[in-house]
Amino acid sequence: MASPARQADRATPRPPTPEPPPLYAPRARVYPRAVSGKWRQIKWATLALLLGLYYLVPWLRWDRGPGAPSQAILIDLDHRRGWFFDVVIWPQEIYFVTGFLILGAFGLFFASSLFGRVWCGFTCPQTVWTDLFMWVERLIEGDRNERMRLDRQPMSAGKAVRKTLKHTAWLAIAAATGGAWVFYYVDAPTTLVKIFRGEASMEVYAFIGLFTATTYVLAGWAREQVCTYMCPWPRFQAAMLDEQSLIVTYQKWRGEKRGKHKSGDSWAGRGDCIDCNLCVAVCPTGIDIRDGQQIECIGCGLCIDACTQTMDKVGRPTGLIRWDTLAAQQAKETGAAAVPWRPVRARTLLYAALLSVVAAVMLVVFALRADTELTVQRDRNPNFVRLSNGDIRNSYAVKVLNKRRTPQHVGLEIDGLPSAQLGFVGADVEGSGRTATLTVQPDTVGTFRVFVTVPAAAAPAGAKPITFTVRDEAGSGGASHDAVFVGPGR
Repeated sequence: MASPARQADRATPRPPTPEPPPLYAPRARVYPRAVSGKWRQIKWATLALLLGLYYLVPWLRWDRGPGAPSQAILIDLDHRRGWFFDVVIWPQEIYFVTGFLILGAFGLFFASSLFGRVWCGFTCPQTVWTDLFMWVERLIEGDRNERMRLDRQPMSAGKAVRKTLKHTAWLAIAAATGGAWVFYYVDAPTTLVKIFRGEASMEVYAFIGLFTATTYVLAGWAREQVCTYMCPWPRFQAAMLDEQSLIVTYQKWRGEKRGKHKSGDSWAGRGDCIDCNLCVAVCPTGIDIRDGQQIECIGCGLCIDACTQTMDKVGRPTGLIRWDTLAAQQAKETGAAAVPWRPVRARTLLYAALLSVVAAVMLVVFALRADTELTVQRDRNPNFVRLSNGDIRNSYAVKVLNKRRTPQHVGLEIDGLPSAQLGFVGADVEGSGRTATLTVQPDTVGTFRVFVTVPAAAAPAGAKPITFTVRDEAGSGGASHDAVFVGPGR
């Protein structure tokens, strides 16, 4: 029989087991408020410049002569080359693309070490298109408070019309974005006509649809979620910054203790921050800069414009939120001597040096690149052929790349086999023996079937290194390629 204490314990109701916290927090939607000021104007100017370049560059024309595309910048995948005004990049020169990517990376590191996340706040495509989409949203649905009220209202005819107009405008911008991207790879005027006539290729429609969907989703729906969760840059940007990097900061030493302030009240014993939360309302990622540095902060400076307006209204000095360094802020908090900004320091010098070295190497390589390239591939089946008179023959596929816009007549020579004779099959060739003249059409790769024949008495035992060389008519430009001649073993 259970004891009275145990019976009483059974009769006492136990508190319910608490539910475990959710693994993922629901998204708190951000409604950025419109703001005016210096940094907002800089962002508008940057947006107009970047979008203007993106949408208009494919329409620039450039006369390269007959048989060449007239689009100034064209990545011609069908003919495997990139056209950049008078510069042509061939597949063999993919190292230039690698060099530009390295330059971009070091440039981003250099800019971040000086100005923090200036790339994210002003020039990142996600920021630029999100700004454009939010501007359209404000035109149709109103500013922050009006949009919030609209979303809380039940669906009505007016709300449906405004939502439809907004998403239609977003889709139109996204489609223009996808089309502009495709125009960098095809001729823009002719492809635009084909798109509306339904005559473009399936690849064109597929890529336009892909970039339309991604632009619409990322700039219209995901927005700050891309910067917070999808972009890797906030995770390792701290490695690029130091105490002398200019970043958007809140001067806590001056703003605290914060609180509401009425006209005529004394400022003694309190900070300049009146806790208006305008800096939070204008932030595109919805953070409070007064909480310190956060990975969501993109360094756009809109909170500076908002705080400047508030300080002007209450008659306090501006700059409560400002671009500053952590070293300067720490000195102001402790009352130490002012710490000036030092843009020249070990970190920035290193990045500047790396940028200069990579740029110099690319310039030298570009200046020294030849107009002619040569590749040689020996046939391996069979390794050699013994002719009826006993001579030994090897066959080769010789390819000569002519990067010029005019035909080239190049001389082909072979070194390493003094008694070797050259022969050709079905090619535009003049001469025979040890040298021959090959005609290569402009802006093409000339392919030649070359036979190298050696008398039996002079044939090497096994493989012997040889060198093919081509030179232009002036004898200045040329290229060479190492190969081997295989003879019978002794």
